[in-house]
Amino acid sequence: MRLSGLQKDVLSLYRKCLRESRKKPVVRVFSINIDKRDFAVIEFLLRKGHRQLEMYSAPGIKDIR
Repeated sequence: MRLSGLQKDVLSLYRKCLRESRKKPVVRVFSINIDKRDFAVIEFLLRKGHRQLEMYSAPGIKDIR
């Protein structure tokens, strides 16, 4: 199955976040349900995730709350 560009971006961000989160202590886990055809929400969450990843990647960040 071929992945679209958006799907590749989501998977790439997910893998990067998992790598960064292993470096920090665990706080909480939550999940949300999103329709796979709701591109506006997916793109918004991708932008938000990229911003959070940049923040979490900073060496000065010790905890994720």
